Amino acid sequence: MLDRFRAFWTKVVAPVAHLLIRLGVSADVVTLVGTIGVCAGALVFYPQGELLIGTLVITAFVFSDLVDGYMARTTGRSSSFGAFLDSTLDRIGDGAIFAGLALYFAWEGDSRLYLVLSLICLVMGSVTSYARARAEGLGYTAKVGIAERADRLVAILVMTGLGAIFDLPVLMHVALWALAIASTVTVVQRIWVVRQQALAAVTDPNPSAG
Repeated sequence: MLDRFRAFWTKVVAPVAHLLIRLGVSADVVTLVGTIGVCAGALVFYPQGELLIGTLVITAFVFSDLVDGYMARTTGRSSSFGAFLDSTLDRIGDGAIFAGLALYFAWEGDSRLYLVLSLICLVMGSVTSYARARAEGLGYTAKVGIAERADRLVAILVMTGLGAIFDLPVLMHVALWALAIASTVTVVQRIWVVRQQALAAVTDPNPSAG
């Protein structure tokens, strides 16, 4: 969802990005600080049962993902390392969110079922990203699936936050069920798509010949 409304959010974060540029802050530093903030919000507040505070902290730092990209484009300092760092730290931040929820259910929520679902979301979310990266490294495309990263992130943060505000934990429970299923389906979809491409390449390794 963040990607779909990127133009709007870019205008929102642009003043902050320009201020940081004037202060001499690099995009890579913003990426690192944003990830630290997300991890702190998830791993400090969620395990203590402070779901609303944790969600607000995470949400505030999630927008660094837009700020650093805007800064890199504005300064003309986009680099392969910057893209690599951004993607790598995104995985850490995403993992921290579901790890924080898993700890919450282990310590405060006292629910093995939702502890397991949180871990499924953590693992499948990471595999979803890995599957696409590995496919592209082999020359295939795997940008398919019903649960892209931005959608997963927005869904769990919104439902966790609303659940905390209205004292309706069922909202977070529904989100975890939906994301666990959707993430697993997305992994299967990407495996299937890459398999089809691989089989097509074996069947017709040089389609332009003849």
